[in-house]
Amino acid sequence: MNWDTIKGNWKQMTGSVKEQWGKLTDDDLTVIEGRREQLVGQIQERYGIAKDEAEAQVKAWENRP
Repeated sequence: MNWDTIKGNWKQMTGSVKEQWGKLTDDDLTVIEGRREQLVGQIQERYGIAKDEAEAQVKAWENRP
């Protein structure tokens, strides 16, 4: 899945995002609004992980079937 598709369908994708990263709140998802860098930053903040790890998680999520 490419990021343009994710961004275009963000409202529908939020369920999948919440399933993957349960610590993200509805407010977080509203702020993110389909922006990849915002998603990485929020994951990094909520989970207390390095940016590289957050990037890797988002990349794996993007590439899932």
